[in-house]
Amino acid sequence: MSLSKPNASPATSTKNRVSPSPCSGLCVSCLDGCPGYCEVGLSALRGREVLYPQPFGRITAGSEKDYPVDFSHLNIQGTCVGAYGVEPDSDKAIFPAVEVSTKLGSKNKIGLRVPFFTGALGSTEVARIHWESMAVGAAISGTIITIGENVCAMDPESEIKNGRIIHSPEMERRVKAFKRWQDKDGEIIVQCNVEDKRLGVPEYVIEKLGVEAVEIKWGQGAKSIGGEVKLDSLQRALELKRKGYIVIPDPEDFVVKKAFQQGDFKEFERHSRLGMIEEEEFFREVERLRGLGAKYVTLKTGSYRPADLARAIRCASDVEIDILTVDGSGGGTGMSPWRMMNEWGIPTVYLECLIYNFLSQLKSKNSFIPACAIAGGICLEDQVFKAIALGAPFIKAVCLGRSSMTAAMVGNTIERAIKKGEVSQRIKKYGNTVEQIFIEAARLKEKYGKDFERIPGGAIGLYTYYERVKTGLQQLMAGARKFNLKHINRDDLFALTREAESISGIPFIMNVDKEEVQKILA
Repeated sequence: MSLSKPNASPATSTKNRVSPSPCSGLCVSCLDGCPGYCEVGLSALRGREVLYPQPFGRITAGSEKDYPVDFSHLNIQGTCVGAYGVEPDSDKAIFPAVEVSTKLGSKNKIGLRVPFFTGALGSTEVARIHWESMAVGAAISGTIITIGENVCAMDPESEIKNGRIIHSPEMERRVKAFKRWQDKDGEIIVQCNVEDKRLGVPEYVIEKLGVEAVEIKWGQGAKSIGGEVKLDSLQRALELKRKGYIVIPDPEDFVVKKAFQQGDFKEFERHSRLGMIEEEEFFREVERLRGLGAKYVTLKTGSYRPADLARAIRCASDVEIDILTVDGSGGGTGMSPWRMMNEWGIPTVYLECLIYNFLSQLKSKNSFIPACAIAGGICLEDQVFKAIALGAPFIKAVCLGRSSMTAAMVGNTIERAIKKGEVSQRIKKYGNTVEQIFIEAARLKEKYGKDFERIPGGAIGLYTYYERVKTGLQQLMAGARKFNLKHINRDDLFALTREAESISGIPFIMNVDKEEVQKILA
């Protein structure tokens, strides 16, 4: 297994002077006089700042670690015989006829035009900047977007009375941005962590903003601890400490204040508290949210130990949760420590195999099976197909977290370049207008007419990216002769290695179809 470099990474803007020791990551010869290129050296100067990917607040980040088994160790089966979900007629069994829409939910159903949705965008600066693009892009794509944690408390314009949120312009902006463009499909979900619950965020968004879906958060998705946010002013640090957040270093400490004012350090850190999961409390909270008027209650958990995954699955089954999303290691919006992203938690393929095993046990007992989604390093159509097949029939959708943000960020960057007349030569070959560069722009312009001018470039980018993934998925499904998502199953995959076979239970390629082969040859 190829490991991530333990002492140097572009994520932390560090490198080795000479070849590193494979064990420690330190240079094989550490030179007295070196200014500190590596993480240890830079840590001697900047300490805790080097824990996080850089530049903090302007990036998303993903693990460099090459796990022993990932989706590339599984391949998709193709066949030239028959068709499922459509008449086996060459004029009808064409890839544009493949149906990729899906529905999520227990009693009430959320319709999705595509079987994937965005990750949660909370109180990070990159999420705030690109929210409108993400929300509008998700709405016009007919899918789900989730407002992440801490948005109300982090809103500098929020009004809090007796410890409860009564108004948050930022939360209101985020909800309206999606609802303004929402068609009959898709949904906006608001997450709730420890601080959000204390602040009364679920009550606020349900009663005042008309939100119908609330997501309970078990932990920090694909990371082990609560999310961090950097604060570049003493006033902001003091404000958030007064709101009850953990702020490091302590902005009320005289020595810390003086050091900040002198420019010894430039940012404070805001941390969320760790959630403490208790099953009975979870059951009560689900019923409470439904009593408040939540039409959908969902659960998001991360790559914790297998017992915690089993607990999440069983609890989701017991209260008939609408969507259970499980997030594999290791990536995210750049809020968590870099080494944690590489060295903590269960990677996505391993996690999904556990999900399949645990849900199969519940199904054998005729227990309620929630609609499940998987997240964690998935970005293109082959991975979407494999994720749905590996967890079939339980995985109904895939969360495209970092990649959705990438599409929106690139869309916004190109839109700015078009407005400034600074389109690069690499992009100029497609043209120099929005309609020429974004291949789906003409379709959106025809659909929305004058309102097209109000669609952000990032939203057009997200929609165009989703259309690519949708089309690629249709092609892969047609190649497997599966013309509807419900027909995808584990038999549509084979393992390329014995290790992948042992983890997944998917047969090694040399053992696939053995009995049928013998019948054909006989």
